[in-house]
Amino acid sequence: MNAATRRRSWLGLLIPAVIAFGVLVALGTWQLERKAWKEGLIAALTERLAAPPGFLPPPSAWPSLDPTADEYRRVTFTATFDHGKEAFVYAAASAFRPDVSGPGYWVFTPARLADGAFVIVNRGFVSEARKPEATRAAGQIAGAVEITGALRWPEPRHWFSPADDPAHNLWYTRDSPAIAAAEGVRPAAPFYVEQESPVPPGGLPQPGKLVVQLRDPHLGYAITWYGLALVLLVVFGVYVVKSRHEAH
Repeated sequence: MNAATRRRSWLGLLIPAVIAFGVLVALGTWQLERKAWKEGLIAALTERLAAPPGFLPPPSAWPSLDPTADEYRRVTFTATFDHGKEAFVYAAASAFRPDVSGPGYWVFTPARLADGAFVIVNRGFVSEARKPEATRAAGQIAGAVEITGALRWPEPRHWFSPADDPAHNLWYTRDSPAIAAAEGVRPAAPFYVEQESPVPPGGLPQPGKLVVQLRDPHLGYAITWYGLALVLLVVFGVYVVKSRHEAH
């Protein structure tokens, strides 16, 4: 291979190499940005979940609530559960409830406020065997209950989320407005409440305080992308030097 051919060879790879290098650096920078976002999120959630509970916003304020600012805020309120309209949401592993494991369901129950409006409450976890109401009758509290929990907004549906089955009262996403509509509950809050107390007689459904255990692997990802960019730079540099040397 003559000198002109070798020069054309590495020059022909220059543009793809520059593009690949730019993509790798951009991916590393994006991961650093994700790291800063994740650290801010963890700090905000930790602060909100550690704060003492405030009053539940009244229905007149519900339309103006902002999930970015209000989700995970702890609240306390008094309501009456409508156990006849409880819904079951398949319980996948949750970073916020490490105390729960194994197959089972979250029990979403409408709670009627004194003014007649409803808030859907995730009362907690039950295993497959304790799903039937008869197996946990002691926990089906009658009358007004003082509830403490955290505000949550409906879970977004993903491409691979199974379709909910309202006809059989089985849900795969924590979509409280859809549950309220299926149960004929109105007016209902646009959010739901993750109950942390009280623990019902018999302990079921199993409520629990949310904890922040979000993974933050973004620094490692950033180092990986930047490392690949450096490897590409070194390999291409060695190839260019070798080609120029052989041309002489």
